[in-house]
Amino acid sequence: MNYRKEIYSLPRGRLARWLTAPGQDAPHEIRVALVGTLFGTLPIFFGGVSNTVAVAWVLARRHPTLPFKLWFIAEIAVCALRLVVLVYSRRRAVQGQTTPTDLYVLLAPLWGATVGYGALVTAMSGDWVSATLAFLSAAAMVGGICFRNFAAPRLVAVMICLSLGPCCIGALLGGEPVLLLTLLQIPFYVFAMSVAARHLNALLISTMKAERENSHRARHDTLTGLLNRDGLLSAACRTGASPIKAGMTAFFVDLDGFKSINDAHGHEAGDLLLAQVATRLTTLASKGALVARIGGDEFVIVDPRVDAAPDDWATLAADAIERPFDLAPGLRVSVGASVGFTQVAADEPDVDLVLRRADLAMYAVKRKKALREERC
Repeated sequence: MNYRKEIYSLPRGRLARWLTAPGQDAPHEIRVALVGTLFGTLPIFFGGVSNTVAVAWVLARRHPTLPFKLWFIAEIAVCALRLVVLVYSRRRAVQGQTTPTDLYVLLAPLWGATVGYGALVTAMSGDWVSATLAFLSAAAMVGGICFRNFAAPRLVAVMICLSLGPCCIGALLGGEPVLLLTLLQIPFYVFAMSVAARHLNALLISTMKAERENSHRARHDTLTGLLNRDGLLSAACRTGASPIKAGMTAFFVDLDGFKSINDAHGHEAGDLLLAQVATRLTTLASKGALVARIGGDEFVIVDPRVDAAPDDWATLAADAIERPFDLAPGLRVSVGASVGFTQVAADEPDVDLVLRRADLAMYAVKRKKALREERC
């Protein structure tokens, strides 16, 4: 399941992994998708950056002192570095290469710290117009932090604390009693936004899990757990990563005598038989092979590598299926198997055509069997 075209690497460092830990247990695929949401889009990035840089620039011009100049320089440096890392990461993610996720994640709290530093120096300057602007900017950024990064609730909490925490320190050191009210406001605000991030995170993960399960059901056979026809075609046609390539072999397997077992012993016995056939075929197939049940008693294996010649492998598959099946105590049955195969040509991107050729080869095997039985 891909929620984005780009696939970003999971963080490796202890701190970055702690910051991006999801709010609940999540499969690897979902954790990758959650990390991908942290990278956002360039318009969202520029929206936040333009606010903090503009405020720092305006107030540095209003107060051309060292603390304000340092604030403006820090904003420019951190935002520029974040932009470079973001663009570089997006390029590598599109190409399927590892991304500097740790660096990108750790730059986010650093950016929050620059916002908080600006609020601190303006509060201590005694210029309440500047302090109001800086505090307003910090508060506005917290909303964006929460709703942009709620895939990582811990990261949200840390960024909010770094952005708004210095406002409390500035209120204590600024000498303005009215600002002491922020000592009550900001902790409640941090708590509320952190809780909101956790709730949104839980909702996002639940939605991703539901989509993942629905996607799996849509592409897999519920009886055998193998790919179904749609799942086989989807796996074979993934853009840029098709597992069906020239030189592979597609096998089409059809059971002989399956209907008589269904008629004699019931559909439950037939279902057990199909499940055991699926297990035997999966065991025979090599690692990386696509194994699918595409019809009632029809199976397809697309194998990148077989240990024997294709005709010998087809014989092995038929022999494996023709061994008796123990479906229940005292119930042992046998079926036959007709196995046809075709090799994928270099100029044959049409998966349906490959399957049709394998299907025709299977029916040719079935006709030969019928002719031998007639002669006997």
